[in-house]
Amino acid sequence: MDKVLSARFGKIKPDSVEEYIAAGGYEGLKKTMAMEHVDAIEEIKKANLFGRGGAAYPTGIKWEQAYAIQRGPKYMVCNGDEGEPGTFKDRHILSEDPFELIEGMTIGAYIMGAREGYIYIRGEYTAIQKIVDSAIKNAEKAGYLGKNILGREGFDFTLKVVSGAGAYVCGENTALVESIEGKTGRPRQKPPYIKNCGLYQMPTILNNVETYSCIPWIIKDGGDTFSKKGTEFSGGTKLMCLSGNVQNRGVYEIPFGMTLRELIYDLGGGVTNGRKLKFVHLGGQSGSCFPESLLDTKICYYDLKKAGISLGSGAVVVVDDSHCAVDYLKNSMEFFEEESCGKCTPCREGTYRLVELVDKFTEGTATMEDFNKMKSLAQTMKTSSFCGLGQSAPVPLLTLIKYFEEEFLEHINGTCRTGVCKMR
Repeated sequence: MDKVLSARFGKIKPDSVEEYIAAGGYEGLKKTMAMEHVDAIEEIKKANLFGRGGAAYPTGIKWEQAYAIQRGPKYMVCNGDEGEPGTFKDRHILSEDPFELIEGMTIGAYIMGAREGYIYIRGEYTAIQKIVDSAIKNAEKAGYLGKNILGREGFDFTLKVVSGAGAYVCGENTALVESIEGKTGRPRQKPPYIKNCGLYQMPTILNNVETYSCIPWIIKDGGDTFSKKGTEFSGGTKLMCLSGNVQNRGVYEIPFGMTLRELIYDLGGGVTNGRKLKFVHLGGQSGSCFPESLLDTKICYYDLKKAGISLGSGAVVVVDDSHCAVDYLKNSMEFFEEESCGKCTPCREGTYRLVELVDKFTEGTATMEDFNKMKSLAQTMKTSSFCGLGQSAPVPLLTLIKYFEEEFLEHINGTCRTGVCKMR
């Protein structure tokens, strides 16, 4: 299978500039420096590269809009927080090939005229932070970061690793920027948007680790070539995290257009212990849960959207038929209750109340009124929460009810078919 992002995984010393260059690294940066800035952006637009962090905004359009902003200084910021349960793809880039991220950000800095950049890495990735720090220092020594990069007068760019403190909400771009500034990580009102008013109230280009890491390949080999690796609507390849009740757990780089069934059964080896698949949780804890009937959907932003689901970060959690949908939901809701930043009432109070209601189902004390109240509260949170955390927290609840409503109704009668819940 043709690889873009993972081609060097396990084949080079992660912080060695020499080994990275010997394996084809920094060719993208050199090519960018020989191009007009707008031509480099045009290649990214041709690539049909959507943001890989979950929002799926077209990267070329984002960079074009940011380039058009005249005021400065501009900043390059990378979201390496990766706090979504079931998502562990960025850690492989950061720990096995951090230079493709560093090169991608440096290309962006050249295009935008940015002189400073920050890589925000979750606090739990302590060892990985040291690897990235070492890679940055070695890039500076070799002349690929710092002053007059590659001998180009006035092309100065420095990078710094910033450690998160374990707050999931800092995966939201404005909360991440607040955290870098030393403030409590809570989301800002939008507009103004990050590209206009981001870090220190200045224009900021903020992308995910995987998104930045695609840039060197796109510039080196061309946007059209990258786009053709995927589908008409989704260019390139995607790192997918496969976990749960599946034989071969891990990170897989796949071309867009592969089906979920092919990922789970051909690459993942199918469900463990000969059991049947019950549902898949796609896109992290804030993503949709759906049954086997949707597994033939292509992994493509357009096809998934047509099916009413979202790719999110690319996490795929496989759940077999030994699990109770209500019990699984309880774990998801407890995560959001813990991680709500408390800024807005719908999320702060809503996550707490949803856990209370789901608890009643797992204990066998829920009523039909509780069922209706739970659905109503979830819809309220989805439409009125301040940021993406509160808006997406009810998604697993609403989708599990959509496909497994009878299981929730059974719990009202004090019955759990799997025997997992602590019923009366």
